[in-house]
Amino acid sequence: MKVLILGSGGQLGQSFLNSFRNSNIDIVGLSRKDMDITLSENLKSVILKLSPDFVINTSAYTNVDESENNKKIANDINNIAVSNIANICCMANATLIHFSTDYIFNGELEIPYKENDIPDPQGIYGLTKLNGEKAIIASGCNYIIIRTSWVFSEHGKNFLKTMLRVSSEKRLNVVCDQFGCPTYAPDIADGVIEILPKIYKKNINQIYHYTGKNVCSWAEFAEKIFEIAYKKQKIKNKPSVVKITSDNYKTLAKRPKFSVLDCSKVTDHFDLKLSDWKTGIDKSLRAL
Repeated sequence: MKVLILGSGGQLGQSFLNSFRNSNIDIVGLSRKDMDITLSENLKSVILKLSPDFVINTSAYTNVDESENNKKIANDINNIAVSNIANICCMANATLIHFSTDYIFNGELEIPYKENDIPDPQGIYGLTKLNGEKAIIASGCNYIIIRTSWVFSEHGKNFLKTMLRVSSEKRLNVVCDQFGCPTYAPDIADGVIEILPKIYKKNINQIYHYTGKNVCSWAEFAEKIFEIAYKKQKIKNKPSVVKITSDNYKTLAKRPKFSVLDCSKVTDHFDLKLSDWKTGIDKSLRAL
């Protein structure tokens, strides 16, 4: 089995490389420096030459607010390039594993979103990710789309590392009325690696939700990060988290108030354990 990872220099891509080290699978990782996924002809040449069984696309433009100002860049990476990757996977007879987001939903439900709930993205980021999903489905390639949320780890840029960076502050304002499920990136990688043998040489063509197993607000997430980091002596000061509403924290892009995803489909199909984000915080801090 041969696997190509696109975006291997990013948070999720690095997590996959680390997880694959413990497997016997033939891995090729291409970072943004190695391969610009928006250059379709180059991408086509590389994928067809490698002839992988799976292409795992961890590349994405994930800056939610900057997507509002950089619509073309966000669309080029999250939609157009994804469409090209899917079409190339079709030519190469490779299964595409692609990652999407909870931000394709408007957050107005009061129960977790299922895979077949109607999307209604509130910003450019969510819209481009949704269009990327549609492009994959339209391509005719064999695919799995995994929607996840609030991804963090010891790698890259994410909420946990931002909180550690500002931990010298005495008080921090953090939004308390947006709810989701933080997800530890290495848990996503481990879960995908676990299901690869089960889907090898099979037609799947499914969307799955995979996130952390417990719901929290951004403020509660921050409090837990500070609590564990202080206890482990990773920070000298434990800031006081001041809980504020979204109305008091203006951002360029509107965020969903409730973007919790129902993950029962992926657990039923593959018997996967969901991510434990509190343990993930501990593991991230040990790695840092």
